[in-house]
Amino acid sequence: MPSTTLTIRLSPEEKAFIRSYASLNRKTVAALMLESVMDRIEDDLDLRLYDEAKAEFEENPVSYTLDEVEQELGLA
Repeated sequence: MPSTTLTIRLSPEEKAFIRSYASLNRKTVAALMLESVMDRIEDDLDLRLYDEAKAEFEENPVSYTLDEVEQELGLA
């Protein structure tokens, strides 16, 4: 996949702080920023899925034991 450039505006202090943190972790600033954004997106999606599952369970509070699940899946 071809790469592309994304520009963000930072204060000189923010830039220095990010560069220093990236250096301490032996990463490039680009790698640090990409990893951080992807982690944040993953966390947000996980939270949304949790909220949906919680709402669904509150609407229909049915749960199963491990034995029941194994039996249903033919693993027992």
